[in-house]
Amino acid sequence: MKDFSEKLKTLPTASGVYIMLDEFEQILYVGKAKNLKNRVRQYFQNSATKTEKTMLLVEKIADFRYIITNTEVEALVLENNLIKEHQPYYNILLKDDKSYPYIKINLKEVYPKIEVTRKLKADGSKYFGPYMLGLSAKTIMDLIHSAYPVRSCTTDLSKRRKGVRECLNYHINRCCAPCVGKISSEEYKKMIGSVIDFLNGNDKEVKANLEQKMRNASEHEEFELAMGYRDSLRVLDKLVRKQVVNLPKDINMDIFTIADNGMYGVINYMVVRGGKVLGAQNYPVDEAGSVSENLSSYIMQYYEKNPVLADEVLVSETLAFQAELSDYLSSLKGKRVHVIRPRAGVRGQLVDMSFNNAKEHLEVTVTKIASKEALTIGSVSKLQEALSLPRPPKRIECYDISNISGTDKVSSMVVFINGEPSRDKYRRFRIKTVRGTDDFASMRETLTRRLTEMSSDDPSFSERPDLIMVDGGKGQLSSVYDLVSAYNIPVIGLAKREEEIIVPLQKDSVILPRDSLALSLLQRVRDEAHRFAITYHRLLRKERQTRSNLKNIEGIGEKRARALLIYFKKIENIANADILEIMKVNGFGKKQAEIVKKYFEDLEKNEI
Repeated sequence: MKDFSEKLKTLPTASGVYIMLDEFEQILYVGKAKNLKNRVRQYFQNSATKTEKTMLLVEKIADFRYIITNTEVEALVLENNLIKEHQPYYNILLKDDKSYPYIKINLKEVYPKIEVTRKLKADGSKYFGPYMLGLSAKTIMDLIHSAYPVRSCTTDLSKRRKGVRECLNYHINRCCAPCVGKISSEEYKKMIGSVIDFLNGNDKEVKANLEQKMRNASEHEEFELAMGYRDSLRVLDKLVRKQVVNLPKDINMDIFTIADNGMYGVINYMVVRGGKVLGAQNYPVDEAGSVSENLSSYIMQYYEKNPVLADEVLVSETLAFQAELSDYLSSLKGKRVHVIRPRAGVRGQLVDMSFNNAKEHLEVTVTKIASKEALTIGSVSKLQEALSLPRPPKRIECYDISNISGTDKVSSMVVFINGEPSRDKYRRFRIKTVRGTDDFASMRETLTRRLTEMSSDDPSFSERPDLIMVDGGKGQLSSVYDLVSAYNIPVIGLAKREEEIIVPLQKDSVILPRDSLALSLLQRVRDEAHRFAITYHRLLRKERQTRSNLKNIEGIGEKRARALLIYFKKIENIANADILEIMKVNGFGKKQAEIVKKYFEDLEKNEI
């Protein structure tokens, strides 16, 4: 680790943001501090307790910079902006663009409609949610429409149109038909007020409405309709049972907790609206920040994509910038938002519930990661050991040949890096110099072409493989051994019948146990090469057969058949094209286009 003792002495005690850099001046990590001198020194003090993730970060730090801010809130915001701009490797970053569904009511409309949306705008609408794992937004919408006949259509009702009739929803009591004046705007807005009360946690009126509608339907022997209302009451009961005991019904909370084992972590986000738990979501974390830093960074990024609808934000950790975060969220909402780390009571129970979800998800995540590492990095290490390779085979290339009776001969090259397929580096070859069925010669042509491209700009070829594998036994291997060995690259064959590993200049093949991770890796690589080759071969064969069929058309030779396929992509597209469209193909005048059109029309007439 580089000695920063002199530079650390010059650090200011003001608030601000610090930026960790590697030897190439790439940003590794961005953090915030109330006291830059104290916070940055902690990274380089041996006495300071550091997680495994933080130690990995510190090992790579070659330099650091800092930016002083006027206020601690500015430091909070600046850190978030820099993370978003530079996306440092060791910072937490919301990598997906997932936006949760919300229920939207646009109160500026004369007759507001209720809709589900994922795009939130500052248009004066009221938003409720988000809805995630739990009761869906669609379920809540169905419940609202069962209880209140509010409109769901997108018709612009500010312009009254003549001759408009009420739609089907009016006749099944799911809309009060404001489009034809069946209800005044005052009565309608009163009903919208009741919907808003329900979304804010008041269930009694909805329950009374549904029970009355169910009784009325039964009395009129509309039993199917009555069953629909009964089902809605069951959904409502399910929602009511999510009520948190001793929590006011008008309270809205967002709860963020984090479980961390020093290397991996999980953040759980739980939503409470109208005193009810609407759902929860888990987010895996493997960044280098402290637990509280990762939690506050996640919260900042979350509210950049989602509106602040909560009155309280509960957290499982005391945050260094807790008061500043509260001020920032309050400014976003335009109303006071309290950030609290509860120790007991109903709020403490909610945090415990969220934390237990995060902890359970972390245990599952760690198990999956350990299993994946065993199958990837672990299997690479085992393969080096099993074959006595000079270095771990981080990049493995495998080649396979595919043909039928010597036609459409192709070969495939697949690349695995650290035990996982790197599909953007896969390549296909059409065999050019080999006549008939000669897999050995085809394999030799493939490797000759690949190895001569070692110095090319194509990243698929320019990176040197640590191991080359051919699908087959001694024959396939011996056909390319001299080529590959000239580049000092280890090469093996994998014979499918007994899963023998053929090693050059070695009399006996290597037989690994069936449950060996190294053998499992080689099988995955070999099977992928075979799949890739077969797929390409089928594609070429289909194209050749299609061209052959097109050549049956009078006056259409190989060149015009290929031109048709290149332009239309599929034969069905040619069959459905009109004469003017066919004339757009290079080499086709009106006469040729008419011949092609007639050919497919005759085919259609003759089909049974």
